[in-house]
Amino acid sequence: MIKKELAHIRKQFKMDHEMLKLYEILNVYIMKESNEIYHYERQPFEMLDREKQELHMANFKKLLTGELDQKLFELKFQEEAEEPTRELLHQALVTGDPDEWTDLMILLVERMMADTHYKQDTVITFVRGQYYRPTKERNEEVEESEKNEVFANSFILCSVNSTEQQKKTLMFDYVEREYKYNVFVDPIIKLNTPEQGFFYPSVTDNYSDVNRVLYSSGRANEPNYQFIEEVLKAERTVTAQEERTIFEDIVKEVAGEQLDAATIAHVYEEIHQVIETSDQEEPPRLDYKDVERMLTSSGVENVTAEKVELAFETVVDDKNYELKASSVMPKFTSKSIKIDTKVATISVSPQDLKYLKQVSYRGKRCILIEVDEDAVIEGFTLATENLIE
Repeated sequence: MIKKELAHIRKQFKMDHEMLKLYEILNVYIMKESNEIYHYERQPFEMLDREKQELHMANFKKLLTGELDQKLFELKFQEEAEEPTRELLHQALVTGDPDEWTDLMILLVERMMADTHYKQDTVITFVRGQYYRPTKERNEEVEESEKNEVFANSFILCSVNSTEQQKKTLMFDYVEREYKYNVFVDPIIKLNTPEQGFFYPSVTDNYSDVNRVLYSSGRANEPNYQFIEEVLKAERTVTAQEERTIFEDIVKEVAGEQLDAATIAHVYEEIHQVIETSDQEEPPRLDYKDVERMLTSSGVENVTAEKVELAFETVVDDKNYELKASSVMPKFTSKSIKIDTKVATISVSPQDLKYLKQVSYRGKRCILIEVDEDAVIEGFTLATENLIE
Protein backbone atom coordinates (compact mmCIF):
# COMPACT_ATOMS: atom_id res chain seq x y z
CA MET A 1 0.00 0.00 0.00
CA ILE A 2 1.18 3.51 -0.78
CA LYS A 3 0.00 6.91 0.50
CA LYS A 4 -2.11 7.55 -2.60
CA GLU A 5 -4.06 4.31 -2.17
CA LEU A 6 -4.60 4.96 1.54
CA ALA A 7 -5.73 8.53 0.87
CA HIS A 8 -8.29 7.31 -1.67
CA ILE A 9 -9.83 4.85 0.82
CA ARG A 10 -9.89 7.38 3.65
CA LYS A 11 -11.55 9.96 1.40
CA GLN A 12 -14.55 7.64 0.86
CA PHE A 13 -15.48 7.59 4.54
CA LYS A 14 -17.95 10.42 4.66
CA MET A 15 -21.71 10.57 4.71
CA ASP A 16 -23.61 9.93 1.47
CA HIS A 17 -20.46 9.28 -0.56
CA GLU A 18 -21.41 7.70 -3.88
CA MET A 19 -18.25 5.52 -3.89
CA LEU A 20 -18.86 3.89 -0.49
CA LYS A 21 -21.52 1.41 0.60
CA LEU A 22 -21.69 0.15 4.21
CA TYR A 23 -23.79 -2.94 4.91
CA GLU A 24 -23.92 -4.41 8.43
CA ILE A 25 -22.42 -2.89 11.56
CA LEU A 26 -21.75 -5.05 14.62
CA ASN A 27 -21.08 -3.56 18.07
CA VAL A 28 -19.70 -5.81 20.81
CA TYR A 29 -19.62 -4.54 24.42
CA ILE A 30 -16.98 -6.04 26.75
CA MET A 31 -17.20 -5.60 30.53
CA LYS A 32 -13.84 -4.90 32.19
CA GLU A 33 -14.78 -6.68 35.45
CA SER A 34 -15.56 -10.04 33.86
CA ASN A 35 -13.62 -9.57 30.62
CA GLU A 36 -16.59 -11.13 28.86
CA ILE A 37 -19.01 -10.09 26.14
CA TYR A 38 -21.90 -8.34 27.87
CA HIS A 39 -23.92 -7.56 24.75
CA TYR A 40 -23.61 -7.48 20.97
CA GLU A 41 -25.89 -6.06 18.32
CA ARG A 42 -25.89 -6.22 14.52
CA GLN A 43 -27.83 -3.79 12.36
CA PRO A 44 -27.88 -2.64 8.75
CA PHE A 45 -25.81 0.54 8.76
CA GLU A 46 -28.45 2.43 6.80
CA MET A 47 -30.99 1.67 9.56
CA LEU A 48 -29.02 3.62 12.17
CA ASP A 49 -30.12 7.12 13.10
CA ARG A 50 -28.39 9.79 11.05
CA GLU A 51 -26.56 11.08 14.14
CA LYS A 52 -25.23 7.59 14.94
CA GLN A 53 -24.09 7.12 11.36
CA GLU A 54 -22.15 10.39 11.51
CA LEU A 55 -20.46 9.43 14.79
CA HIS A 56 -19.41 6.03 13.46
CA MET A 57 -18.25 7.48 10.14
CA ALA A 58 -16.04 9.99 11.95
CA ASN A 59 -14.59 7.16 14.02
CA PHE A 60 -13.82 5.05 10.93
CA LYS A 61 -12.10 7.97 9.23
CA LYS A 62 -10.11 8.70 12.40
CA LEU A 63 -8.99 5.07 12.47
CA LEU A 64 -7.61 5.38 8.93
CA THR A 65 -5.88 8.70 9.58
CA GLY A 66 -2.13 8.86 10.14
CA GLU A 67 1.20 8.21 8.48
CA LEU A 68 2.17 4.80 7.19
CA ASP A 69 4.71 3.03 9.46
CA GLN A 70 3.86 5.44 12.28
CA LYS A 71 0.15 4.97 13.03
CA LEU A 72 -0.85 2.73 10.13
CA PHE A 73 1.02 -0.47 9.31
CA GLU A 74 0.54 -2.76 6.34
CA LEU A 75 1.18 -6.27 7.65
CA LYS A 76 1.72 -9.65 6.03
CA PHE A 77 -0.07 -12.57 7.62
CA GLN A 78 2.04 -15.28 9.22
CA GLU A 79 2.55 -18.12 6.76
CA GLU A 80 2.26 -21.05 9.19
CA ALA A 81 0.03 -19.64 11.92
CA GLU A 82 -2.25 -21.92 13.91
CA GLU A 83 -5.89 -20.99 13.33
CA PRO A 84 -4.88 -18.30 10.82
CA THR A 85 -6.87 -15.08 11.01
CA ARG A 86 -6.38 -14.60 7.28
CA GLU A 87 -8.74 -17.51 6.57
CA LEU A 88 -11.29 -16.27 9.11
CA LEU A 89 -11.32 -12.75 7.64
CA HIS A 90 -11.45 -14.02 4.07
CA GLN A 91 -14.43 -16.23 4.87
CA ALA A 92 -16.13 -13.28 6.57
CA LEU A 93 -15.39 -11.14 3.52
CA VAL A 94 -16.97 -13.48 0.98
CA THR A 95 -19.91 -14.87 2.93
CA GLY A 96 -23.31 -13.61 1.97
CA ASP A 97 -24.84 -14.79 5.25
CA PRO A 98 -25.03 -12.00 7.87
CA ASP A 99 -25.34 -14.58 10.68
CA GLU A 100 -22.14 -16.35 9.60
CA TRP A 101 -20.35 -12.99 9.36
CA THR A 102 -21.47 -12.17 12.91
CA ASP A 103 -20.31 -15.55 14.25
CA LEU A 104 -16.88 -15.09 12.66
CA MET A 105 -16.49 -11.59 14.11
CA ILE A 106 -17.50 -12.84 17.58
CA LEU A 107 -14.85 -15.55 17.25
CA LEU A 108 -12.30 -12.83 16.52
CA VAL A 109 -13.45 -10.86 19.59
CA GLU A 110 -12.90 -13.96 21.73
CA ARG A 111 -9.33 -14.09 20.44
CA MET A 112 -8.91 -10.43 21.42
CA MET A 113 -10.00 -11.22 24.98
CA ALA A 114 -7.90 -14.39 25.33
CA ASP A 115 -4.69 -12.73 26.60
CA THR A 116 -5.89 -9.20 27.27
CA HIS A 117 -7.68 -7.73 30.27
CA TYR A 118 -9.22 -4.42 29.33
CA LYS A 119 -8.79 -1.60 31.86
CA GLN A 120 -12.08 0.01 30.83
CA ASP A 121 -15.32 -1.27 29.38
CA THR A 122 -14.60 -1.58 25.67
CA VAL A 123 -16.66 -1.56 22.51
CA ILE A 124 -15.40 -3.42 19.45
CA THR A 125 -17.10 -2.34 16.24
CA PHE A 126 -17.07 -4.21 12.94
CA VAL A 127 -18.48 -2.92 9.70
CA ARG A 128 -18.43 -4.49 6.28
CA GLY A 129 -19.01 -2.83 2.98
CA GLN A 130 -17.62 -1.91 -0.41
CA TYR A 131 -15.74 1.05 -1.76
CA TYR A 132 -15.34 1.78 -5.42
CA ARG A 133 -12.32 2.95 -7.34
CA PRO A 134 -12.42 4.36 -10.90
CA THR A 135 -10.51 2.36 -13.48
CA LYS A 136 -9.14 5.64 -14.83
CA GLU A 137 -8.82 9.22 -13.68
CA ARG A 138 -12.09 11.11 -13.89
CA ASN A 139 -12.20 13.76 -16.58
CA GLU A 140 -15.13 16.04 -17.31
CA GLU A 141 -14.56 15.67 -21.05
CA VAL A 142 -14.89 11.87 -21.19
CA GLU A 143 -18.12 10.00 -21.86
CA GLU A 144 -20.42 9.30 -18.91
CA SER A 145 -20.02 5.54 -19.43
CA GLU A 146 -16.28 5.85 -18.96
CA LYS A 147 -16.80 7.75 -15.73
CA ASN A 148 -18.76 4.86 -14.31
CA GLU A 149 -16.09 2.19 -14.89
CA VAL A 150 -15.05 1.21 -11.37
CA PHE A 151 -13.55 -1.62 -9.34
CA ALA A 152 -15.68 -2.77 -6.39
CA ASN A 153 -13.56 -3.63 -3.34
CA SER A 154 -15.20 -5.44 -0.43
CA PHE A 155 -13.74 -4.80 3.04
CA ILE A 156 -14.11 -5.36 6.78
CA LEU A 157 -13.15 -2.61 9.19
CA CYS A 158 -12.68 -3.09 12.93
CA SER A 159 -12.39 -0.35 15.55
CA VAL A 160 -11.59 -0.88 19.24
CA ASN A 161 -12.82 1.96 21.47
CA SER A 162 -12.68 2.31 25.23
CA THR A 163 -15.35 3.97 27.36
CA GLU A 164 -15.34 6.50 30.18
CA GLN A 165 -17.79 7.42 32.90
CA GLN A 166 -19.53 10.76 32.62
CA LYS A 167 -18.55 13.41 35.14
CA LYS A 168 -20.76 14.18 38.10
CA THR A 169 -22.59 17.45 37.63
CA LEU A 170 -24.64 19.99 39.56
CA MET A 171 -27.89 20.96 37.82
CA PHE A 172 -30.53 23.62 38.39
CA ASP A 173 -34.17 22.51 38.22
CA TYR A 174 -36.26 25.37 36.80
CA VAL A 175 -39.54 23.82 37.94
CA GLU A 176 -38.56 23.04 41.53
CA ARG A 177 -36.20 26.02 41.67
CA GLU A 178 -33.47 24.08 43.38
CA TYR A 179 -29.97 22.75 42.70
CA LYS A 180 -29.74 19.02 42.18
CA TYR A 181 -26.84 16.61 42.13
CA ASN A 182 -26.96 14.60 38.92
CA VAL A 183 -25.11 11.33 38.34
CA PHE A 184 -24.98 9.73 34.89
CA VAL A 185 -24.40 5.99 35.07
CA ASP A 186 -24.23 5.27 31.33
CA PRO A 187 -20.65 5.19 30.00
CA ILE A 188 -19.54 7.26 27.00
CA ILE A 189 -17.97 5.40 24.08
CA LYS A 190 -14.87 7.33 23.02
CA LEU A 191 -15.48 7.25 19.28
CA ASN A 192 -13.16 10.21 18.68
CA THR A 193 -10.09 8.30 19.90
CA PRO A 194 -10.01 4.67 18.69
CA GLU A 195 -7.54 2.52 20.62
CA GLN A 196 -6.64 0.39 17.60
CA GLY A 197 -8.21 -1.52 14.75
CA PHE A 198 -7.70 -2.84 11.25
CA PHE A 199 -8.88 -2.64 7.65
CA TYR A 200 -8.99 -5.85 5.60
CA PRO A 201 -7.93 -6.51 2.95
CA SER A 202 -5.10 -4.10 2.23
CA VAL A 203 -4.48 -2.72 -1.26
CA THR A 204 -1.59 -3.36 -3.64
CA ASP A 205 -1.45 -1.67 -7.05
CA ASN A 206 -5.10 -0.62 -6.62
CA TYR A 207 -6.23 -4.23 -6.10
CA SER A 208 -7.43 -5.86 -2.88
CA ASP A 209 -4.59 -7.87 -1.31
CA VAL A 210 -6.09 -10.64 0.85
CA ASN A 211 -2.63 -11.62 2.07
CA ARG A 212 -2.15 -8.31 3.90
CA VAL A 213 -4.05 -6.30 6.48
CA LEU A 214 -3.82 -2.62 7.40
CA TYR A 215 -3.39 -2.26 11.17
CA SER A 216 -4.12 1.03 12.94
CA SER A 217 -2.47 1.97 16.23
CA GLY A 218 -3.98 4.44 18.66
CA ARG A 219 -0.61 6.11 19.21
CA ALA A 220 2.16 6.88 16.74
CA ASN A 221 5.04 4.38 16.77
CA GLU A 222 3.33 2.27 19.46
CA PRO A 223 1.72 -0.72 17.73
CA ASN A 224 0.20 -3.41 19.93
CA TYR A 225 2.40 -6.38 19.08
CA GLN A 226 0.26 -8.79 21.10
CA PHE A 227 -2.75 -7.83 18.97
CA ILE A 228 -0.70 -8.06 15.76
CA GLU A 229 0.84 -11.46 16.45
CA GLU A 230 -1.82 -13.24 18.53
CA VAL A 231 -5.09 -11.79 17.19
CA LEU A 232 -4.34 -10.88 13.57
CA LYS A 233 -1.69 -13.62 13.30
CA ALA A 234 0.42 -11.18 11.29
CA GLU A 235 4.16 -10.61 11.12
CA ARG A 236 5.80 -8.18 13.52
CA THR A 237 6.47 -4.75 12.02
CA VAL A 238 9.18 -2.11 12.39
CA THR A 239 7.99 1.44 13.06
CA ALA A 240 9.39 4.47 11.27
CA GLN A 241 10.93 5.58 14.56
CA GLU A 242 12.71 2.23 14.97
CA GLU A 243 13.83 2.29 11.33
CA ARG A 244 15.29 5.77 11.81
CA THR A 245 17.20 4.59 14.89
CA ILE A 246 18.57 1.63 12.94
CA PHE A 247 19.83 3.96 10.21
CA GLU A 248 21.44 6.31 12.73
CA ASP A 249 23.20 3.39 14.46
CA ILE A 250 24.49 2.07 11.12
CA VAL A 251 25.90 5.48 10.18
CA LYS A 252 27.55 5.80 13.60
CA GLU A 253 29.16 2.37 13.14
CA VAL A 254 30.66 3.54 9.84
CA ALA A 255 31.39 7.25 10.38
CA GLY A 256 31.66 7.59 14.15
CA GLU A 257 29.52 9.47 16.64
CA GLN A 258 30.22 12.98 15.36
CA LEU A 259 29.37 14.46 11.95
CA ASP A 260 29.29 18.09 10.84
CA ALA A 261 25.98 19.64 9.80
CA ALA A 262 26.96 19.89 6.13
CA THR A 263 27.60 16.13 5.97
CA ILE A 264 24.30 15.34 7.69
CA ALA A 265 22.48 17.69 5.32
CA HIS A 266 24.06 16.03 2.30
CA VAL A 267 23.07 12.55 3.49
CA TYR A 268 19.44 13.59 3.86
CA GLU A 269 19.52 15.35 0.50
CA GLU A 270 20.65 12.06 -1.05
CA ILE A 271 17.81 10.17 0.62
CA HIS A 272 15.29 12.81 -0.43
CA GLN A 273 16.54 12.51 -4.01
CA VAL A 274 16.00 8.74 -3.94
CA ILE A 275 12.41 9.23 -2.76
CA GLU A 276 11.63 11.96 -5.30
CA THR A 277 13.10 10.15 -8.32
CA SER A 278 11.68 6.70 -7.56
CA ASP A 279 9.26 5.51 -10.24
CA GLN A 280 8.25 2.36 -8.34
CA GLU A 281 4.79 1.83 -6.87
CA GLU A 282 6.32 0.46 -3.66
CA PRO A 283 8.23 2.90 -1.41
CA PRO A 284 11.98 2.88 -2.27
CA ARG A 285 14.33 1.02 0.05
CA LEU A 286 18.01 1.42 0.88
CA ASP A 287 20.45 -1.50 1.16
CA TYR A 288 24.04 -1.38 2.36
CA LYS A 289 25.27 -0.44 -1.13
CA ASP A 290 22.96 2.59 -1.19
CA VAL A 291 24.15 3.68 2.26
CA GLU A 292 27.78 3.28 1.17
CA ARG A 293 27.18 5.48 -1.88
CA MET A 294 25.41 8.17 0.15
CA LEU A 295 28.06 8.35 2.84
CA THR A 296 30.87 8.44 0.29
CA SER A 297 29.25 11.21 -1.78
CA SER A 298 28.61 13.16 1.43
CA GLY A 299 32.30 13.32 2.21
CA VAL A 300 32.60 10.68 4.93
CA GLU A 301 36.12 9.29 4.82
CA ASN A 302 37.24 5.66 4.63
CA VAL A 303 33.84 4.26 3.65
CA THR A 304 33.89 0.83 2.02
CA ALA A 305 31.19 -1.67 1.07
CA GLU A 306 32.66 -4.15 3.53
CA LYS A 307 32.55 -1.63 6.37
CA VAL A 308 28.91 -0.74 5.71
CA GLU A 309 27.97 -4.40 5.27
CA LEU A 310 29.54 -5.16 8.67
CA ALA A 311 27.60 -2.26 10.22
CA PHE A 312 24.32 -3.75 8.94
CA GLU A 313 25.24 -7.12 10.43
CA THR A 314 26.17 -5.49 13.74
CA VAL A 315 23.02 -3.41 14.10
CA VAL A 316 20.29 -5.63 12.61
CA ASP A 317 22.13 -8.94 12.22
CA ASP A 318 21.34 -9.00 8.51
CA LYS A 319 23.61 -7.57 5.82
CA ASN A 320 20.76 -7.75 3.30
CA TYR A 321 18.36 -5.70 5.42
CA GLU A 322 16.67 -2.89 3.47
CA LEU A 323 15.64 0.39 5.07
CA LYS A 324 12.52 2.16 3.90
CA ALA A 325 13.76 5.52 2.63
CA SER A 326 10.72 7.48 3.82
CA SER A 327 11.16 6.15 7.37
CA VAL A 328 14.83 7.11 7.48
CA MET A 329 14.11 10.78 6.84
CA PRO A 330 14.13 12.82 10.08
CA LYS A 331 10.92 13.84 11.78
CA PHE A 332 9.85 17.17 10.32
CA THR A 333 7.88 19.94 11.96
CA SER A 334 6.51 22.26 9.27
CA LYS A 335 9.07 20.71 6.91
CA SER A 336 11.92 21.57 9.29
CA ILE A 337 14.38 19.60 11.37
CA LYS A 338 14.19 20.31 15.09
CA ILE A 339 17.46 20.81 17.00
CA ASP A 340 16.82 20.57 20.73
CA THR A 341 19.15 22.14 23.29
CA LYS A 342 18.68 23.08 26.95
CA VAL A 343 18.68 26.76 25.96
CA ALA A 344 16.43 26.71 22.91
CA THR A 345 14.77 24.62 20.21
CA ILE A 346 15.87 25.57 16.70
CA SER A 347 14.00 24.63 13.54
CA VAL A 348 16.01 24.49 10.32
CA SER A 349 14.85 23.39 6.87
CA PRO A 350 16.79 20.37 5.59
CA GLN A 351 18.36 22.28 2.69
CA ASP A 352 19.65 24.97 5.08
CA LEU A 353 21.23 22.56 7.54
CA LYS A 354 24.58 23.09 5.79
CA TYR A 355 24.65 26.68 7.10
CA LEU A 356 24.69 25.46 10.70
CA LYS A 357 27.81 24.49 12.66
CA GLN A 358 28.70 23.59 16.21
CA VAL A 359 31.78 25.59 17.23
CA SER A 360 33.88 26.10 20.33
CA TYR A 361 34.05 29.69 21.59
CA ARG A 362 35.87 30.59 24.78
CA GLY A 363 35.76 26.99 25.89
CA LYS A 364 32.01 26.61 25.35
CA ARG A 365 30.06 24.79 22.65
CA CYS A 366 27.99 27.17 20.51
CA ILE A 367 25.71 26.77 17.51
CA LEU A 368 26.70 29.05 14.65
CA ILE A 369 24.16 29.75 11.89
CA GLU A 370 25.22 31.59 8.75
CA VAL A 371 22.58 34.13 7.61
CA ASP A 372 22.33 36.55 4.68
CA GLU A 373 20.36 39.25 6.48
CA ASP A 374 20.03 40.82 9.89
CA ALA A 375 18.26 38.72 12.53
CA VAL A 376 15.12 40.37 13.95
CA ILE A 377 13.63 39.56 17.37
CA GLU A 378 10.22 41.07 18.22
CA GLY A 379 10.83 43.92 15.77
CA PHE A 380 14.35 44.65 17.04
CA THR A 381 17.35 44.10 14.77
CA LEU A 382 20.19 42.28 16.50
CA ALA A 383 23.50 44.08 16.64
CA THR A 384 26.36 42.33 14.85
CA GLU A 385 29.32 41.39 17.04
CA ASN A 386 32.78 40.52 15.75
CA LEU A 387 34.02 37.42 17.56
CA ILE A 388 37.79 37.42 17.84
CA GLU A 389 39.65 34.91 19.99
